[in-house]
Amino acid sequence: MFAWLQRLFSGSAPEPVRFSAPESERSAPPEVTPQPAVACAPAGPDPAAVPGPAPVSFEQFDRVNRAWEGWLFARSGEDTGLEMTPTEARVLDALEGINTSQQSGVALVRRMPGLIPQLLQSLRSDGFSGAALSRTISSDVVLVAEVIRLANSCYIGTGTTITSVEHAVILIGQEGLRQLITSVAFRPIIDMHSGHYTRTLARRLWAHAERCAVANRVLAEQSGIEPFDAFLAGLVQSVGLIVALRIMDQVAKGEHDMGSELFCARLAGAARSLSCSIAREWDFPPAVIQALQEQGGPRKGAQMSALGRLAMLTDYLARLQALSRLGLLAGLDQSLLAGLPPAATHCYQLLAAAPEERAA
Repeated sequence: MFAWLQRLFSGSAPEPVRFSAPESERSAPPEVTPQPAVACAPAGPDPAAVPGPAPVSFEQFDRVNRAWEGWLFARSGEDTGLEMTPTEARVLDALEGINTSQQSGVALVRRMPGLIPQLLQSLRSDGFSGAALSRTISSDVVLVAEVIRLANSCYIGTGTTITSVEHAVILIGQEGLRQLITSVAFRPIIDMHSGHYTRTLARRLWAHAERCAVANRVLAEQSGIEPFDAFLAGLVQSVGLIVALRIMDQVAKGEHDMGSELFCARLAGAARSLSCSIAREWDFPPAVIQALQEQGGPRKGAQMSALGRLAMLTDYLARLQALSRLGLLAGLDQSLLAGLPPAATHCYQLLAAAPEERAA
């Protein structure tokens, strides 16, 4: 799976695609206005790109992490979390069984639809017509909805509505389609009819992952890190925990008594192992897997790879920004930003401009 994604985001210039408009629209082709790139990254090399210690201190990480877990599990500040409930213990046992089995966690993640690689390959083929691409997209209801939505976003406030998939394909263009299809390919299917924890937390976690992935990729371009590796690390970092939510629902059977501090600490480690296992089976680059292994909080004297440092920085700042926006921190204490790499300011601004997480 990684091979064709790597080709998609390779440094070489993509081959042009010649779209053929439908007969009814050839006389008046839609005008496409290029969208300027957002320059959020610092101009020079960033210390986050240099292997070294964690970019945040233990005290910073611990304070934000506690608040983040409290928000996810609706845990009050008075909860001591010194003991786990029997349900929490069963969940951790189940996750340990998955992590130590041949199955790993990849079987619990929806595999990429077969037409996604076909579409991305087509987008790199010279002379591929808009009509043929539209027919392929039309076989996937999720892609149809996303393509129409994105095309209509270009015409907000004009009174014009795009209803034709082929018209939408021509309007969006090659680069827009590449980004949209890749996003859809990686987005987990979240069944809102599933259990309490999936319904409550999965969308929050995936929104967080997407924001981290975008921030990773923007900052990586000026940090000496492969942008696609950074993008993948941001996306897959939360996949293990999203898989764990399904296990929690299966074990809990309607009970909502999970979220103690001890459970959250052990859950984070088990979820990280799941993410690494899934990344290996999906043939992700070694740099991505190493970066995932390096997460879990600052450790005294431990050295982190450049990508590991960037992933920790964006994850920390995304949590900090979300908690501050939700009013769950007692003021944005400057100590939470003290000593961070120069890229932190740009990253925080980028995250602040991203859409808010949807309420559960």
